[in-house]
Formats: sequence, C-alpha cells, structure tokens
Amino acid sequence: MSAAEYARHDALGLAELLQRGELAPQELLETAIAAAQKLNPQLNAIVRPMHEIARARAAAPLSGPFAGVPFLVKDLCQEYAGVPTSYGTRVLKDERYAASEHAEMVQRWLRAGLVVFGRTNTPEFGAKGITEPEAWGPCRNPWNPAHTPGGSSGGSAAAVAAGIVPVAGANDGGGSIRLPAAHCGLFGLKPGRGRTPQGPRYVERMHGAVIDHVLTRSVRDSAAMLDATHGPEHGALFHVAPPERPYIDEVGRDPGRLKIGFTARSPIGTAVDPEAVQAVRDAAKLLESLGHHVEEAEPQIDGPQLGKDFITMWFATCAANMDDVRRGTGCRESDFELDTRAMAGFGRALRANLYVEGYLRWNEYARQLGDFHRRHDLFLTPSLALPPARIGEIRTPDWQQRALRILLALGLEGLLLKSDIVDQMVHENLKWVPFTQLANLTGVPAMSVPTHWTAAGLPLGVQFVAAPGGEGLLLRLAAQIEQAQPWAQRRPAIHLANS
Repeated sequence: MSAAEYARHDALGLAELLQRGELAPQELLETAIAAAQKLNPQLNAIVRPMHEIARARAAAPLSGPFAGVPFLVKDLCQEYAGVPTSYGTRVLKDERYAASEHAEMVQRWLRAGLVVFGRTNTPEFGAKGITEPEAWGPCRNPWNPAHTPGGSSGGSAAAVAAGIVPVAGANDGGGSIRLPAAHCGLFGLKPGRGRTPQGPRYVERMHGAVIDHVLTRSVRDSAAMLDATHGPEHGALFHVAPPERPYIDEVGRDPGRLKIGFTARSPIGTAVDPEAVQAVRDAAKLLESLGHHVEEAEPQIDGPQLGKDFITMWFATCAANMDDVRRGTGCRESDFELDTRAMAGFGRALRANLYVEGYLRWNEYARQLGDFHRRHDLFLTPSLALPPARIGEIRTPDWQQRALRILLALGLEGLLLKSDIVDQMVHENLKWVPFTQLANLTGVPAMSVPTHWTAAGLPLGVQFVAAPGGEGLLLRLAAQIEQAQPWAQRRPAIHLANS
C-alpha cells in the first residue's frame, strides 16, 4: 500500500480493505511504521515505539470491527502489559516499571482487533494543555511545527493529523481530547461520565471527570470506536444507561431541528481572540443554514468559581499522582518538573474541607447546566479562547520559576493559598482553555468539531456540550456538519500524503 493511499482512508476504511483481503495486516502495519519513522522526527508524537510487539500481533489471527488496523495509545494511563507507561515523567520511563496488565480500555481496543505499535507524547501527569514534557521533549503541531498540538493528548492528535494513524487513544480530564482536536483540525468526542472504562487500577479518576476515548479524522471512526469500548467494567462505581442504538447508526441519522445556545464569552472573564469569536459565529451561521435554531444563551454558572474548583481538584490530583509514584519507585521530589512540584505543593496545602466544598459544588453546576438543557439541546462555545500557542509560549517565566523554588524549599505553599494566588492561577492556567472544564465537572458528553482555520492557517475548533446521555445526538450533529462542511480533505504542512 502506498503512503498516499494509506493516508486517504479512515480506520473503518482500512478495516474494510483488510476484511476484503486486499492487503494483509502485516503489510498495513509496515506502512504505518514507515509513516511514523518518516514523520515522527519532525513531530515527536510517538515516544515509545512497540514495533516488535505489533508485528507479532499482526501475524496472529485477529477479529473485531478494526481487525488489523494500526493504532497508538497515549502514554498516560492506557497501560499495555509488558511496556512502561511513563505518564510523561522521567521517573517512569525506566523498563523496570513496565505494566503488569493491560488497562481495561486497552483490552477492549485489542478485542476490537486494533494493532498497537506505539505510545504517544503527553505532558507530565497530563497536567497541562500543552505537550512539552521535559522527559520526552515538546510535541509539535503538523499544521505548523512552531506551535503546540495542545494537550494533554497532544502526541495522539499530532499523529492522527499527520496521517501516521487514522485514530489514536486519548483521555480527557479537563479538555484533553477536545483541546488537541481543536489544535490539530480533528474530531474529538469526550463521552459522558462512566461511558468508557477506567480500570482496572482505578475505576474512576477525579470523581468521574476523566474519561477515555480517541481522536479521529472522521466522525464515523469515533462512533465505531465508542461502540467497541463503551459499557460498565468490573467494580464500576457509576453506571450509565446503554445507548438507544449503536453509535455508528447515529452517523447519517437526521438530528432533527435543534435549539442551540451559544456564547463566545470566557466563563472566567479572560480575553477571547477574535478568531475564536468568529469560529463560533461562523458555526452558528452554518447551523442555521442546516435548519437549526441558534441563539446567544449560556448556563447561569459562576465560571470563576467553577474554574477555581477545577484547579483545586487538579492540584490535589497532581499531588496524589506524585506521591503514588514516589512510593512506588523511591524517587525524589526533585525528579519531577518544577511546575508539577508546584501544583502538587498547592494540592497538599489545601485543607480537606475546602476540597470537599469545591467537589460538592459540582452538583450545583450540573443542576445549572441541566436547567440550560431544559431550554436548549446543545451549548456551543469556542474550544480554545486563543489560537494554538507557539512552543514555549506558555512556559513558566524564569522569575516565577525562581520564586516557586524558594516557596517550595521553605514550605510556604499554605501561606500563599491565603492570598489571591489561586484566583491568579485559575486565570493563568485556564485563560487559553476556559471552556472545556464544565463538561468534565458535570460529567456530560461534549465534542470539538474542526470548523474553523485562522488567517495563519491554524485549526481552531468549536465545542458542543450535550445533556447526560447525549453522545448519540452529538454524533448525529457532527456527521451533519462533516457532510455540509467537510474537513478531512484539508492537509497540514506535515502530512504523509505530502511526503
């Protein structure tokens, strides 16, 4: 198979070729490996190749809807037995820390017939909306390698956008599927809480705010992958009703005339770039042309407080992750990145009652979003407040790094929390990405759709947020938009078809 032909197909298209016997899984895998070897030096999307493991699997009998299709998993959770999962940190790169078993999500991907041949770049503990870990180096956006592909699933997004694979594993605890999709011109669906598995080690992360799925070029690949992976797992704390019909059957199904509320206003009061505003307004016009009712409206939610509650949970989770790795490896705190140590320090300094108070407000946000969904089928926003940043642009300034080192050395994180530092950190951490956390804290499904490119040629997607159980509705609308304004034929500067 030629590189150009490989790059033309989505995952279901490749699976159809394999099912018809037009090529063998081994041949397809070698095409994908060659694509990775050609493009990855420019992108740094794949940080741990698994070629021999993949070759052995491709040579064995395979079954499932994606039997023989090459695939990449994210190097954050999504453990593969016998292979280290680094979580973007130097400490866990060591072969001694190879996973003893597959993650449940990986097990389901394997049952679907996928052939995993590598793990993708991610920031340390997935704690940033960019993918520039010190452990592996920055991942680059195929549309312009001077810019970030977003995070934390940046490596997966870059690999899919460049044509190395048609689909790759991702997860989303604050936007980490939707944000890299928006950065890289891809479709990114975040399923609702409990829709896909998280185990076996943890059956729920961040009280259900984290969910695993994929990044894709086509809507139908995302739907078919969700069909292959959704459903409860052993020990699940939370169960959701099964879908009314297979998700793949939603693709091409008429969504009906929807009532959609939209805003381009940042929920935390930060600036929104005119390109992001235009992306939403253009999407609203497209939706109207498709027969939907679109109006300016948004949930009545205290956005700054929601941002603060999200950051509180994020920092506390970072502290727990770091402490877990230290217990398991005996490493030192200095083995982690400074920004990670600072986040963990603030997380440890938080009082338990404040943590619980913030978590209890999640229910308030869910009720307020539920009130909005009584009047509107979907909520439309920018996916990003600002166009994709340049590599290093969101780096912590040197003077702040010096201050953080002093604070951490003196143990003054608790005193700092009594000031307005958390409010400042909410603004600094979320000003690029203030729109996506709502869906995580409320547990509802949401998606980023690639409808807009900036004047500089960078993607800038828009986000749709649905009510609980709304994955099918999102897929119906996404497929309608995909047909009306196709995006798959657009190719970034670094793409297999261009090589």
